[in-house]
Amino acid sequence: MVKQKKLKQFALLILFVVSNTVFGQNTNLSNGVVFDGEPYLSINPTNSQHIVVAWMGWVNLSNQFKIKTKTSFDGGQTWNAATELPHTVSGYTSADPSIDFDHNGNVYVCYIDFTGTEAPVTGGVYICKSTDGGLTWNAPTEVINTNYDGTKWPIDRPWMVIDKSSGSNQGNIYVTSMNLNRDNPSYNPYLSISSDAGATFTTTYIDTSGWLAGSINPLPMCSPTVSASGKFYGAYPSYVLTQSLYPQVFLATSLDAGSNFSYNTVITHQTPTNNGNYSNAKKASLLLCNPSNENHLVYIYLSAELGDLDVLLIESTDAGSNWSTPTRINDDPIGNDRMQDLIWGDFDSDGDLIISWRDRRNGTDGTYQNPTEIWASYRSNTDTEFSSNFQISNQSVAHDTDLEYAGNDFMSIKTQDDILYASWGDTRDGELNIWFQRMATDGSVLSTHQIASEDIPNIFIYPNPTVSKIFVESESLKKVVLYDLSGKQMQSIDNDDNSTTIEINTMSIPSGTYIVEVTTTETTVTKKIMKH
Repeated sequence: MVKQKKLKQFALLILFVVSNTVFGQNTNLSNGVVFDGEPYLSINPTNSQHIVVAWMGWVNLSNQFKIKTKTSFDGGQTWNAATELPHTVSGYTSADPSIDFDHNGNVYVCYIDFTGTEAPVTGGVYICKSTDGGLTWNAPTEVINTNYDGTKWPIDRPWMVIDKSSGSNQGNIYVTSMNLNRDNPSYNPYLSISSDAGATFTTTYIDTSGWLAGSINPLPMCSPTVSASGKFYGAYPSYVLTQSLYPQVFLATSLDAGSNFSYNTVITHQTPTNNGNYSNAKKASLLLCNPSNENHLVYIYLSAELGDLDVLLIESTDAGSNWSTPTRINDDPIGNDRMQDLIWGDFDSDGDLIISWRDRRNGTDGTYQNPTEIWASYRSNTDTEFSSNFQISNQSVAHDTDLEYAGNDFMSIKTQDDILYASWGDTRDGELNIWFQRMATDGSVLSTHQIASEDIPNIFIYPNPTVSKIFVESESLKKVVLYDLSGKQMQSIDNDDNSTTIEINTMSIPSGTYIVEVTTTETTVTKKIMKH
């Protein structure tokens, strides 16, 4: 979801080498100097070695966030330099990327580009297409804008799926979104559809009378998927007392590209989920369709009904008419005062299923503010039970308060040809960066390689934290500017005497977090400092 932006400090690139340990070394994809978040990963259905990752990266204090992408043509061993998608209007900021390939190997990125969350909000959801594998991108086209539904601003958390079937709807692009304005009920999930390769879109509500999302839950996020035969499915939450006394999840199904829908109930939460006790958890649910069986659906969600926030799965083998009882996926002890969140999953082409999440089993209590790892579980298409849990990330990461802001973390996972590809954001080096891992589905690590970093100059800022002054040291210094977190300029110092060091007096400014923008003859870099 659209997030509050909070900056992360710069850290120099750490080189990663192949490891033969259980977890292996994770690869830093973004190497961002301030903040990188919300990664989304996709694999070319015609070439399993072709991977594209999109994420939200901080650019500078004037341009704020842009969507960045990297492409690998050798299964994640090497990556091209990061590419930035353009803003539609100068001064806009971007967020919430999703990415998918069509049946021909063209790749699309969908994202928000807008003024930000302060009213009045303008902008919309846009889509960019690449015909060269993600190396270059066409100009963005509009999917839906903020004026579509009054002041509800229906642009939040766009999720995109593309029909890769051989049916009549082959190539259709589906984008679901929800209201950014949380104070203007009733709330509806939106579906935008393109049948011309993303050139134009039409939009409709997904819910309808008797199957409304309602006015109680302001987050009617719909998780979309498309079957191998071109059937569209979308699962969204509902809480309407005239429909049920309990919160529910509904399934909307369309055989004709959104012209008509049929509806079923996925789950009715008659047992309290107790999710409200976990206010900071990232609780988005996920609907998946088995590519080898169009009637096999799985719905992955979080619930604390067993005592702690667990990863649960229910599934249907009859296109959503009937659903199984829940299966608990994380295998740490039940009721051990540990919470999980940030779920994702994917089917392989032959029906193997992988589920991943952010895990706190090695923490000290049930709070959100605990060290985390990324864990997963696997079920082959010939098995009825999931494997023992295994760890994807190679180290425990201490909690960082930036993760408590809505949307400041996300993860994505894909599996193809029995190989698992995962991308997520964590703050192991004191900044939010994007990490990548390639593994076998039994949890054993395959070879990983260093990702080429952007050219980062040697810039040193010390002491940090500081009390009375800081020093900025670098070759070819031109200017240093100090900002507070709102972007207000506090001090600006030009390097008129061509010194390699600039001193900033911080005695008179309040305690808190500040941003130092350093300009050299080669580049501009932004870093975070703390004033005590």
